[in-house]
Amino acid sequence: MTQESSPSIITSGETAAEPTRPAPVLAMVIPCYNEEPVLEQTASVLSEKLRYLSTRRQISAKSFILLIDDGSKDRTWKIASNLHTADPEMFHAVKFSHNRGHQNAVYAGLMESLRRGCDAAISMDADLQDDPSAIDGMVESYRAGNEIVYGVRNNRDTDTAFKRLTAESFYKLMTWMGADTIPDHADFRLMSNTAIRALSQYSEANLFLRGIVPSLGFKSDKVFYKRGIRAAGESKYPLSKMISFALEGITSFSVKPLHMITTTGFLSVIVGFIMLIYTIVSICTGHAIAGWGSMMFSIWILGGLILVSLGIVGEYIGRIYIETKHRPRYIIEEEI
Repeated sequence: MTQESSPSIITSGETAAEPTRPAPVLAMVIPCYNEEPVLEQTASVLSEKLRYLSTRRQISAKSFILLIDDGSKDRTWKIASNLHTADPEMFHAVKFSHNRGHQNAVYAGLMESLRRGCDAAISMDADLQDDPSAIDGMVESYRAGNEIVYGVRNNRDTDTAFKRLTAESFYKLMTWMGADTIPDHADFRLMSNTAIRALSQYSEANLFLRGIVPSLGFKSDKVFYKRGIRAAGESKYPLSKMISFALEGITSFSVKPLHMITTTGFLSVIVGFIMLIYTIVSICTGHAIAGWGSMMFSIWILGGLILVSLGIVGEYIGRIYIETKHRPRYIIEEEI
């Protein structure tokens, strides 16, 4: 399925399907954290896109943009307020009382969009790296009957070699761990109100939407697009946050690391018996001193394995601890 205005945007289908749904009330959910340099430009591009689609009767004229201020420290909320004042029908905003993270901001935006009566919502970062032209294909796919439409990158030309390597490794690792993720898909996706209502039933505090959304099981599609560079500002995902995000995904969707610890434990016992036999043989042949190095090596290896194992178990226990407190994912300080 191709878009004539954007030949680089394609869906996973080969031909366009006739719409089976009326033009939806579409909500654009935009999580924002210190997006002062780019927010006005983003708002202009997305509002123009919604008006264009509304004019073509692809979406309802009641469609809107919802900005989620994730505890920004700059003028992000002031800009959001000004946008609402200038166009109160198009722009709405929610402000967190404290920074709660990108995943919580996306989730809050989806739930708020559902409360405001949307038929479908598209989550998208504020930096305009995700191509707004892909929105056309997403809406078309939704109207053809799909409940979830994933925006998938068809290249990584804008990434560094290190970023490409770590991204590919992450998706391969998640697949091996048993998590159902979409390779080269972040959080640029369309979800129908049916899918959002299903998502609202997930109550865990450690959100990993890239794994949760595919597990919902609704009819889905993919729209492929070329990812651009940031329009302004700097990345909100440095290496430390990328590692933390990967840990969230692994511990949220897989217990394989725990099984690996058990397997490693059995292997260590086997190695221990081998070392015991070696020691006995060394004593019997009068070369006991030769086993000193092997013993020390074994001690260090086993000590390291124990510490790593305790760390992995600790990650799971820590997340269990967070879940059992049942604290709110976020606190909304203000809405406009």
